[in-house]
Amino acid sequence: MKRVVVFISILLMSSFSFSLWSQSWLRQLGRRVAEKAQETVADEVVETVEDAIEDAWEAGEDATRSGVKNAASKKKNKKNTSVQEDEYEDEAETETIKSPQEEPAKKSQKKVASYAKSDFVAGDEIFFEDNQMGEQLGEFPSQWDMDYGNAEIAQMGDDKCIMTIGYTAIMPLIADGKNYLPEQFTIEFDIYPQNCYETDNASDQFEIGLNDNRTLIARFHTGRSEGAYLGTDWRKPNDDSGHSNSDDNNVYFSYDEWHHVALSFNKRACKIYVDGVRVVNIPNMRRPTSMWIWSNQGQAYFKNFRIAKGAVPLYDRMVSEGKFITYGITFDVGKSTIRPESYGEINRIVKLMTDNPTIKFSVEGHTDNTGNTALNQTLSEQRSQAIVAKLVEMGITQDRLAAVGKGQNNPIADNSTDEGRAKNRRVEFVVIDK
Repeated sequence: MKRVVVFISILLMSSFSFSLWSQSWLRQLGRRVAEKAQETVADEVVETVEDAIEDAWEAGEDATRSGVKNAASKKKNKKNTSVQEDEYEDEAETETIKSPQEEPAKKSQKKVASYAKSDFVAGDEIFFEDNQMGEQLGEFPSQWDMDYGNAEIAQMGDDKCIMTIGYTAIMPLIADGKNYLPEQFTIEFDIYPQNCYETDNASDQFEIGLNDNRTLIARFHTGRSEGAYLGTDWRKPNDDSGHSNSDDNNVYFSYDEWHHVALSFNKRACKIYVDGVRVVNIPNMRRPTSMWIWSNQGQAYFKNFRIAKGAVPLYDRMVSEGKFITYGITFDVGKSTIRPESYGEINRIVKLMTDNPTIKFSVEGHTDNTGNTALNQTLSEQRSQAIVAKLVEMGITQDRLAAVGKGQNNPIADNSTDEGRAKNRRVEFVVIDK
Protein backbone atom coordinates (compact mmCIF):
# COMPACT_ATOMS: atom_id res chain seq x y z
CA MET A 1 0.00 0.00 0.00
CA LYS A 2 2.82 2.35 0.83
CA ARG A 3 4.37 1.64 -2.56
CA VAL A 4 1.13 2.61 -4.25
CA VAL A 5 0.93 5.83 -2.28
CA VAL A 6 4.56 6.64 -3.09
CA PHE A 7 4.01 5.84 -6.77
CA ILE A 8 0.93 8.05 -6.94
CA SER A 9 2.78 10.84 -5.15
CA ILE A 10 5.69 10.62 -7.60
CA LEU A 11 3.26 10.61 -10.51
CA LEU A 12 1.44 13.67 -9.22
CA MET A 13 4.71 15.53 -8.61
CA SER A 14 5.90 14.64 -12.10
CA SER A 15 2.64 15.83 -13.62
CA PHE A 16 2.87 19.09 -11.71
CA SER A 17 6.50 19.59 -12.80
CA PHE A 18 5.58 18.80 -16.40
CA SER A 19 2.74 21.31 -16.20
CA LEU A 20 5.09 24.00 -14.91
CA TRP A 21 7.62 23.13 -17.61
CA SER A 22 4.89 23.17 -20.26
CA GLN A 23 3.65 26.56 -19.14
CA SER A 24 7.20 27.90 -19.11
CA TRP A 25 7.85 26.48 -22.61
CA LEU A 26 4.59 27.94 -23.90
CA ARG A 27 5.47 31.33 -22.43
CA GLN A 28 8.88 31.20 -24.09
CA LEU A 29 7.27 30.13 -27.34
CA GLY A 30 4.80 33.00 -27.04
CA ARG A 31 7.61 35.47 -26.43
CA ARG A 32 9.49 34.14 -29.43
CA VAL A 33 6.41 34.44 -31.63
CA ALA A 34 5.78 37.95 -30.34
CA GLU A 35 9.42 38.91 -30.83
CA LYS A 36 9.34 37.45 -34.34
CA ALA A 37 6.19 39.42 -35.12
CA GLN A 38 7.74 42.57 -33.73
CA GLU A 39 10.84 41.95 -35.85
CA THR A 40 8.58 41.50 -38.87
CA VAL A 41 6.82 44.78 -38.11
CA ALA A 42 10.16 46.53 -37.58
CA ASP A 43 11.44 45.14 -40.86
CA GLU A 44 8.27 46.32 -42.60
CA VAL A 45 8.65 49.79 -41.06
CA VAL A 46 12.28 50.04 -42.19
CA GLU A 47 11.30 48.79 -45.64
CA THR A 48 8.48 51.33 -45.78
CA VAL A 49 10.81 54.15 -44.77
CA GLU A 50 13.34 53.13 -47.40
CA ASP A 51 10.62 52.85 -50.06
CA ALA A 52 9.27 56.27 -49.12
CA ILE A 53 12.69 57.88 -49.38
CA GLU A 54 13.41 56.16 -52.68
CA ASP A 55 10.02 57.22 -54.14
CA ALA A 56 10.55 60.79 -53.00
CA TRP A 57 13.98 61.01 -54.63
CA GLU A 58 12.63 59.57 -57.87
CA ALA A 59 9.90 62.23 -57.86
CA GLY A 60 12.51 64.94 -57.32
CA GLU A 61 11.07 65.86 -53.95
CA ASP A 62 12.18 65.76 -50.35
CA ALA A 63 10.63 63.05 -48.21
CA THR A 64 9.99 64.89 -45.02
CA ARG A 65 10.25 63.35 -41.60
CA SER A 66 6.51 63.62 -40.99
CA GLY A 67 5.67 61.94 -44.29
CA VAL A 68 7.88 58.98 -43.59
CA LYS A 69 6.60 58.76 -40.04
CA ASN A 70 2.98 58.75 -41.16
CA ALA A 71 3.68 56.10 -43.79
CA ALA A 72 5.45 53.88 -41.30
CA SER A 73 2.75 54.39 -38.70
CA LYS A 74 0.06 53.43 -41.20
CA LYS A 75 1.96 50.27 -42.07
CA LYS A 76 2.54 49.40 -38.44
CA ASN A 77 -1.10 49.82 -37.45
CA LYS A 78 -2.17 47.44 -40.17
CA LYS A 79 0.11 44.68 -38.91
CA ASN A 80 -0.84 42.20 -36.20
CA THR A 81 1.32 39.66 -34.45
CA SER A 82 -0.25 36.94 -36.59
CA VAL A 83 2.15 35.74 -39.28
CA GLN A 84 -0.79 34.56 -41.38
CA GLU A 85 -2.35 38.06 -41.38
CA ASP A 86 1.05 39.53 -42.28
CA GLU A 87 1.07 37.43 -45.44
CA TYR A 88 -2.37 38.70 -46.45
CA GLU A 89 -1.34 42.28 -45.69
CA ASP A 90 1.71 41.99 -47.96
CA GLU A 91 -0.55 41.04 -50.85
CA ALA A 92 -3.15 43.70 -50.10
CA GLU A 93 -0.84 46.68 -49.65
CA THR A 94 -0.03 48.13 -53.07
CA GLU A 95 -0.69 51.87 -52.59
CA THR A 96 2.20 54.27 -53.21
CA ILE A 97 3.41 56.45 -50.36
CA LYS A 98 3.14 60.06 -51.53
CA SER A 99 5.53 62.75 -50.47
CA PRO A 100 3.88 65.63 -48.58
CA GLN A 101 5.53 67.95 -51.14
CA GLU A 102 3.66 66.46 -54.09
CA GLU A 103 0.60 68.68 -53.90
CA PRO A 104 2.57 71.98 -53.60
CA ALA A 105 4.67 70.84 -56.56
CA LYS A 106 1.54 70.31 -58.64
CA LYS A 107 0.25 73.74 -57.64
CA SER A 108 3.56 75.29 -58.62
CA GLN A 109 3.43 73.59 -62.01
CA LYS A 110 -0.09 74.89 -62.59
CA LYS A 111 1.02 78.42 -61.73
CA VAL A 112 3.93 78.23 -64.14
CA ALA A 113 1.58 76.97 -66.86
CA SER A 114 -0.82 79.88 -66.29
CA TYR A 115 2.02 82.42 -66.32
CA ALA A 116 3.32 80.96 -69.58
CA LYS A 117 0.05 81.99 -71.23
CA SER A 118 -0.21 85.36 -69.50
CA ASP A 119 -0.24 88.58 -71.51
CA PHE A 120 0.70 90.80 -68.56
CA VAL A 121 3.79 92.93 -69.16
CA ALA A 122 5.33 94.86 -66.27
CA GLY A 123 6.07 98.57 -66.64
CA ASP A 124 9.50 99.67 -67.81
CA GLU A 125 10.29 102.42 -65.31
CA ILE A 126 9.90 101.61 -61.62
CA PHE A 127 9.10 104.61 -59.44
CA PHE A 128 7.97 102.81 -56.27
CA GLU A 129 9.18 99.46 -54.96
CA ASP A 130 9.11 97.88 -51.51
CA ASN A 131 10.38 94.33 -50.99
CA GLN A 132 10.75 94.82 -47.19
CA MET A 133 14.51 94.23 -47.31
CA GLY A 134 16.31 95.91 -44.43
CA GLU A 135 13.09 96.50 -42.47
CA GLN A 136 12.84 95.76 -38.75
CA LEU A 137 10.21 93.34 -37.51
CA GLY A 138 7.42 95.04 -35.58
CA GLU A 139 8.09 98.50 -37.04
CA PHE A 140 5.81 100.47 -39.34
CA PRO A 141 6.93 99.94 -43.00
CA SER A 142 9.27 102.82 -43.81
CA GLN A 143 8.09 103.34 -47.38
CA TRP A 144 4.42 103.76 -46.53
CA ASP A 145 2.19 106.39 -44.96
CA MET A 146 -0.92 105.74 -42.89
CA ASP A 147 -4.38 107.25 -42.96
CA TYR A 148 -5.67 105.26 -39.99
CA GLY A 149 -5.25 101.90 -38.27
CA ASN A 150 -2.04 99.96 -37.72
CA ALA A 151 0.52 98.14 -39.85
CA GLU A 152 3.90 96.61 -39.16
CA ILE A 153 6.64 94.45 -40.65
CA ALA A 154 6.00 90.77 -39.96
CA GLN A 155 7.63 87.44 -40.75
CA MET A 156 5.72 84.98 -42.91
CA GLY A 157 7.74 81.85 -43.58
CA ASP A 158 11.16 82.82 -44.92
CA ASP A 159 10.15 86.31 -46.04
CA LYS A 160 9.31 89.61 -44.44
CA CYS A 161 6.00 91.19 -45.34
CA ILE A 162 3.62 94.00 -44.35
CA MET A 163 0.84 93.07 -41.95
CA THR A 164 -2.17 95.34 -41.54
CA ILE A 165 -4.06 94.98 -38.25
CA GLY A 166 -7.78 95.60 -37.99
CA TYR A 167 -9.33 98.48 -39.92
CA THR A 168 -6.32 100.05 -41.61
CA ALA A 169 -5.62 102.25 -44.62
CA ILE A 170 -2.07 102.89 -45.84
CA MET A 171 -0.60 104.39 -49.01
CA PRO A 172 2.83 104.58 -50.71
CA LEU A 173 5.05 107.34 -49.31
CA ILE A 174 5.49 109.34 -52.51
CA ALA A 175 6.25 113.08 -52.65
CA ASP A 176 3.25 113.92 -54.83
CA GLY A 177 0.86 111.78 -52.85
CA LYS A 178 -2.27 112.74 -54.83
CA ASN A 179 -1.10 112.74 -58.43
CA TYR A 180 1.64 110.28 -59.29
CA LEU A 181 0.04 107.56 -61.46
CA PRO A 182 0.71 108.16 -65.19
CA GLU A 183 -1.59 107.35 -68.09
CA GLN A 184 -0.03 103.91 -68.36
CA PHE A 185 1.15 102.01 -65.30
CA THR A 186 1.38 98.60 -63.68
CA ILE A 187 1.06 97.58 -60.03
CA GLU A 188 2.30 94.26 -58.68
CA PHE A 189 2.30 92.66 -55.23
CA ASP A 190 1.88 89.34 -53.41
CA ILE A 191 -0.97 88.65 -51.02
CA TYR A 192 -1.52 85.89 -48.46
CA PRO A 193 -5.28 85.30 -47.97
CA GLN A 194 -6.22 83.57 -44.74
CA ASN A 195 -9.23 81.32 -44.36
CA CYS A 196 -11.78 82.93 -42.04
CA TYR A 197 -14.59 80.66 -43.21
CA GLU A 198 -14.62 78.99 -39.79
CA THR A 199 -12.97 81.65 -37.66
CA ASP A 200 -13.27 85.37 -37.01
CA ASN A 201 -9.55 85.85 -36.43
CA ALA A 202 -8.51 86.39 -40.06
CA SER A 203 -9.11 89.32 -42.37
CA ASP A 204 -12.30 89.00 -44.39
CA GLN A 205 -11.32 91.62 -46.94
CA PHE A 206 -8.24 93.15 -48.53
CA GLU A 207 -8.61 96.07 -50.94
CA ILE A 208 -6.45 97.97 -53.34
CA GLY A 209 -8.10 101.28 -54.17
CA LEU A 210 -7.21 103.79 -56.89
CA ASN A 211 -8.05 107.40 -55.90
CA ASP A 212 -10.42 108.49 -53.17
CA ASN A 213 -13.38 108.71 -55.53
CA ARG A 214 -13.67 104.97 -56.16
CA THR A 215 -12.09 104.97 -59.61
CA LEU A 216 -11.34 101.31 -58.92
CA ILE A 217 -11.58 99.20 -55.81
CA ALA A 218 -10.42 95.61 -56.13
CA ARG A 219 -11.61 93.55 -53.16
CA PHE A 220 -10.05 90.22 -52.34
CA HIS A 221 -12.77 88.51 -50.33
CA THR A 222 -12.15 85.71 -47.86
CA GLY A 223 -14.60 83.86 -45.66
CA ARG A 224 -15.72 81.56 -48.47
CA SER A 225 -15.26 77.81 -48.31
CA GLU A 226 -14.12 77.65 -51.95
CA GLY A 227 -11.25 80.07 -51.38
CA ALA A 228 -10.59 83.79 -51.73
CA TYR A 229 -12.06 85.57 -54.74
CA LEU A 230 -11.81 88.97 -56.40
CA GLY A 231 -14.57 91.54 -56.83
CA THR A 232 -14.33 95.06 -58.26
CA ASP A 233 -16.09 98.42 -58.12
CA TRP A 234 -15.14 100.96 -60.78
CA ARG A 235 -16.32 104.19 -62.33
CA LYS A 236 -16.59 105.19 -65.97
CA PRO A 237 -14.95 108.35 -67.36
CA ASN A 238 -16.86 111.59 -66.68
CA ASP A 239 -19.19 109.74 -64.29
CA ASP A 240 -19.86 112.04 -61.33
CA SER A 241 -23.14 110.46 -60.32
CA GLY A 242 -21.60 108.67 -57.36
CA HIS A 243 -22.60 105.37 -58.93
CA SER A 244 -19.99 102.65 -59.38
CA ASN A 245 -20.17 99.49 -61.42
CA SER A 246 -19.76 96.22 -59.54
CA ASP A 247 -18.24 93.09 -60.92
CA ASP A 248 -17.86 89.96 -58.80
CA ASN A 249 -15.32 87.66 -60.38
CA ASN A 250 -15.83 84.20 -58.97
CA VAL A 251 -12.31 83.06 -59.76
CA TYR A 252 -11.24 81.39 -56.54
CA PHE A 253 -7.70 80.99 -55.35
CA SER A 254 -6.50 78.99 -52.38
CA TYR A 255 -6.01 80.16 -48.82
CA ASP A 256 -2.84 80.15 -46.75
CA GLU A 257 -0.31 80.57 -49.57
CA TRP A 258 1.16 83.48 -51.48
CA HIS A 259 -0.49 84.67 -54.69
CA HIS A 260 0.89 87.21 -57.16
CA VAL A 261 -1.44 90.03 -58.18
CA ALA A 262 -0.74 92.25 -61.20
CA LEU A 263 -2.74 95.23 -62.42
CA SER A 264 -2.19 97.11 -65.68
CA PHE A 265 -3.85 100.38 -66.72
CA ASN A 266 -3.57 101.79 -70.25
CA LYS A 267 -5.22 105.23 -70.58
CA ARG A 268 -8.72 103.87 -69.98
CA ALA A 269 -8.49 100.07 -69.92
CA CYS A 270 -7.74 98.07 -66.77
CA LYS A 271 -6.79 94.42 -66.39
CA ILE A 272 -6.10 92.46 -63.21
CA TYR A 273 -4.28 89.13 -63.02
CA VAL A 274 -3.96 86.60 -60.19
CA ASP A 275 -1.08 84.13 -60.60
CA GLY A 276 -0.86 85.03 -64.28
CA VAL A 277 -4.56 84.44 -64.99
CA ARG A 278 -6.52 87.50 -66.12
CA VAL A 279 -9.60 87.78 -63.91
CA VAL A 280 -10.69 91.38 -64.63
CA ASN A 281 -10.92 93.18 -67.99
CA ILE A 282 -12.50 96.64 -67.84
CA PRO A 283 -12.41 98.31 -71.28
CA ASN A 284 -13.29 101.87 -70.24
CA MET A 285 -12.92 103.38 -66.78
CA ARG A 286 -11.88 106.65 -65.21
CA ARG A 287 -8.16 107.26 -65.04
CA PRO A 288 -6.76 107.02 -61.49
CA THR A 289 -3.97 109.22 -60.14
CA SER A 290 -3.09 107.62 -56.76
CA MET A 291 -3.70 104.47 -54.73
CA TRP A 292 -4.10 103.01 -51.23
CA ILE A 293 -4.35 99.66 -49.43
CA TRP A 294 -7.21 98.97 -47.06
CA SER A 295 -8.01 95.99 -44.86
CA ASN A 296 -10.96 95.00 -42.70
CA GLN A 297 -10.84 93.00 -39.46
CA GLY A 298 -8.08 90.65 -38.33
CA GLN A 299 -4.75 90.70 -40.18
CA ALA A 300 -3.90 90.98 -43.87
CA TYR A 301 -0.48 90.26 -45.40
CA PHE A 302 1.21 91.51 -48.56
CA LYS A 303 4.77 91.98 -49.87
CA ASN A 304 6.92 92.82 -52.92
CA PHE A 305 4.96 95.91 -53.91
CA ARG A 306 5.96 97.64 -57.15
CA ILE A 307 4.54 100.49 -59.26
CA ALA A 308 6.00 101.25 -62.69
CA LYS A 309 5.21 103.33 -65.74
CA GLY A 310 3.59 101.42 -68.59
CA ALA A 311 5.59 99.36 -71.04
CA VAL A 312 6.96 100.91 -74.23
CA PRO A 313 7.11 98.61 -77.30
CA LEU A 314 10.40 96.71 -77.26
CA TYR A 315 11.08 97.25 -80.96
CA ASP A 316 10.77 101.04 -80.67
CA ARG A 317 13.29 101.16 -77.83
CA MET A 318 15.64 98.75 -79.54
CA VAL A 319 15.70 100.83 -82.72
CA SER A 320 16.14 104.17 -80.98
CA GLU A 321 18.70 103.09 -78.36
CA GLY A 322 20.29 99.91 -79.70
CA LYS A 323 19.07 98.10 -76.62
CA PHE A 324 16.16 97.85 -74.23
CA ILE A 325 16.04 97.55 -70.45
CA THR A 326 13.56 95.22 -68.83
CA TYR A 327 12.37 95.01 -65.22
CA GLY A 328 9.77 92.42 -66.09
CA ILE A 329 12.14 89.49 -65.61
CA THR A 330 12.51 88.95 -61.87
CA PHE A 331 14.28 86.39 -59.70
CA ASP A 332 14.06 84.88 -56.26
CA VAL A 333 16.04 86.98 -53.77
CA GLY A 334 19.75 86.22 -54.00
CA LYS A 335 19.21 83.47 -56.60
CA SER A 336 19.13 82.98 -60.36
CA THR A 337 15.73 81.26 -60.29
CA ILE A 338 13.38 83.08 -62.69
CA ARG A 339 10.06 83.88 -61.04
CA PRO A 340 6.92 82.63 -62.85
CA GLU A 341 5.50 86.15 -63.28
CA SER A 342 8.38 86.89 -65.68
CA TYR A 343 6.80 84.84 -68.44
CA GLY A 344 4.77 87.74 -69.85
CA GLU A 345 7.97 89.68 -70.56
CA ILE A 346 9.85 86.60 -71.75
CA ASN A 347 7.05 85.79 -74.20
CA ARG A 348 7.29 89.35 -75.50
CA ILE A 349 11.03 88.98 -76.11
CA VAL A 350 10.57 85.62 -77.83
CA LYS A 351 8.02 87.18 -80.19
CA LEU A 352 10.33 90.11 -80.94
CA MET A 353 13.20 87.77 -81.83
CA THR A 354 10.93 85.45 -83.81
CA ASP A 355 9.52 88.35 -85.84
CA ASN A 356 13.07 89.70 -86.42
CA PRO A 357 15.20 86.59 -87.05
CA THR A 358 18.42 88.49 -87.78
CA ILE A 359 18.60 90.22 -84.39
CA LYS A 360 21.17 89.01 -81.88
CA PHE A 361 21.33 90.12 -78.25
CA SER A 362 23.86 90.29 -75.48
CA VAL A 363 21.81 89.54 -72.35
CA GLU A 364 23.41 91.59 -69.59
CA GLY A 365 22.51 91.22 -65.93
CA HIS A 366 22.92 94.09 -63.45
CA THR A 367 22.56 94.27 -59.66
CA ASP A 368 22.45 97.08 -57.13
CA ASN A 369 25.31 97.59 -54.65
CA THR A 370 23.72 95.68 -51.79
CA GLY A 371 25.97 92.92 -50.50
CA ASN A 372 29.33 91.61 -51.62
CA THR A 373 30.78 92.87 -54.93
CA ALA A 374 32.14 89.47 -55.99
CA LEU A 375 28.88 87.70 -55.13
CA ASN A 376 26.90 90.31 -57.07
CA GLN A 377 29.13 89.70 -60.08
CA THR A 378 28.58 85.95 -59.90
CA LEU A 379 24.84 86.41 -59.36
CA SER A 380 24.50 88.67 -62.39
CA GLU A 381 26.32 86.13 -64.55
CA GLN A 382 24.12 83.28 -63.34
CA ARG A 383 20.96 85.28 -63.96
CA SER A 384 22.02 86.17 -67.50
CA GLN A 385 22.77 82.53 -68.19
CA ALA A 386 19.36 81.53 -66.79
CA ILE A 387 17.59 83.96 -69.15
CA VAL A 388 19.54 82.73 -72.17
CA ALA A 389 18.75 79.12 -71.24
CA LYS A 390 15.04 79.94 -70.97
CA LEU A 391 14.97 81.71 -74.35
CA VAL A 392 16.77 78.78 -75.98
CA GLU A 393 14.27 76.44 -74.35
CA MET A 394 11.48 78.49 -75.95
CA GLY A 395 12.91 78.19 -79.44
CA ILE A 396 15.55 80.92 -79.88
CA THR A 397 18.81 79.51 -81.25
CA GLN A 398 21.86 79.70 -79.00
CA ASP A 399 23.99 81.55 -81.57
CA ARG A 400 21.71 84.60 -81.32
CA LEU A 401 22.33 85.09 -77.61
CA ALA A 402 25.28 85.84 -75.33
CA ALA A 403 25.14 85.90 -71.52
CA VAL A 404 27.10 88.64 -69.75
CA GLY A 405 27.18 89.54 -66.06
CA LYS A 406 27.86 93.18 -65.19
CA GLY A 407 27.39 92.97 -61.43
CA GLN A 408 27.06 96.32 -59.66
CA ASN A 409 29.57 98.19 -61.82
CA ASN A 410 27.17 100.07 -64.13
CA PRO A 411 24.45 101.80 -62.08
CA ILE A 412 21.94 104.03 -63.88
CA ALA A 413 20.43 105.48 -60.70
CA ASP A 414 21.37 106.46 -57.15
CA ASN A 415 22.05 103.36 -55.05
CA SER A 416 21.35 105.30 -51.86
CA THR A 417 17.57 105.21 -52.44
CA ASP A 418 15.18 102.28 -52.71
CA GLU A 419 13.87 103.48 -56.07
CA GLY A 420 17.43 103.90 -57.37
CA ARG A 421 18.43 100.40 -56.32
CA ALA A 422 15.26 99.05 -57.95
CA LYS A 423 16.26 100.70 -61.25
CA ASN A 424 19.78 99.30 -61.02
CA ARG A 425 18.48 95.72 -60.63
CA ARG A 426 17.78 95.21 -64.31
CA VAL A 427 18.40 93.14 -67.41
CA GLU A 428 19.58 94.82 -70.61
CA PHE A 429 19.18 93.31 -74.08
CA VAL A 430 21.93 94.95 -76.13
CA VAL A 431 21.89 94.51 -79.90
CA ILE A 432 25.01 92.72 -81.16
CA ASP A 433 26.32 94.35 -84.33
CA LYS A 434 26.42 92.05 -87.30
